Amino acid sequence: MPVTLKDVAQRAGVSRSAVSRTFTEGASVSPKTRAKVERAAADLGYAPSALASALSTGRTKLIGLVVSNFHNPLFLEVFDRFTTGLQARGLRPLLVNLTGETDPEASVRMLRQYSVDGVIVASSTLPPSFAGAFRKAGLPVVHSFGRWTAAPETHVVGIDNRECGRLAARTLIERGYRRVAFLGGPEAATSTEDRLAGFLDGLTDAPVPGVMTSFAQGYTFEAGRAEMQRLIAAGPPADAYFCGDDVLSIGALSALREAGFSVPGDVGLIGLNDMQIAGWQNIDLTTIRQPVNAIIDASIELALATIEDPDRLPEARLFACHIVERGTLRPIS
Repeated sequence: MPVTLKDVAQRAGVSRSAVSRTFTEGASVSPKTRAKVERAAADLGYAPSALASALSTGRTKLIGLVVSNFHNPLFLEVFDRFTTGLQARGLRPLLVNLTGETDPEASVRMLRQYSVDGVIVASSTLPPSFAGAFRKAGLPVVHSFGRWTAAPETHVVGIDNRECGRLAARTLIERGYRRVAFLGGPEAATSTEDRLAGFLDGLTDAPVPGVMTSFAQGYTFEAGRAEMQRLIAAGPPADAYFCGDDVLSIGALSALREAGFSVPGDVGLIGLNDMQIAGWQNIDLTTIRQPVNAIIDASIELALATIEDPDRLPEARLFACHIVERGTLRPIS
């Protein structure tokens, strides 16, 4: 039979209410009583019921973690960091997989049914209005990897995707590339829109004859590979591509090599994110590093602060990105 609160009370020689107070955050209990209860609980292998705690405190310690693209390996890294970060703070993530979904209403209903204390929307493709739906429903929410705006409707933590596009443009021009192109993810994704806008802005005064743009069906290896195969079949590829995402870059790299093009000898590639596999020896992708760990830690911190103060004004926190030099672009001449 499972060990109960009554068993711990008898072992410690205290009342059941004393045991309950010992395991209730913020409750008053003397150091002597706390020590006796904790020793008895350890001897018996007792762990307080999370459900009972939620009933007494009104807090479930559940955080809804909404993720929209499990096909991208980066989000496995993101999920790992979020879950360990939340659990280290005594919280429990409730994962919501929204692959291909853009309507927040079903997620709002589900997370309200589970009485989550807060919500983290971890997506670079969903619009600000998606996270806004949770706030309107009275749920503390943070949009992690979300779209930056000077007057955010909800808390946003991420990067300036437009500046990343400008950084990619400067990087290609510095290396002498002139026939440059953008290969993005889904055209309607906010991250695709902003990275393309920044890329075009960064090329405004550059000596380039024109910029080719194309879009993959998703932020996946298969989509990046298929789009590059289509481009190769349509004519000679550009001299260099800003792929807007590492996984697209790796798919494009696969298609180029299969077609007999050398990278970076014939075609240069630069990605964005610096996910783990980008540094593998057989890939060696030059990319723009997004500080994923810092973004996740800040998102958790802001979520906790908002749970404590639901009226906290929305804020946007941006983190700087930088180039990681590897082997898919030629060096600066």
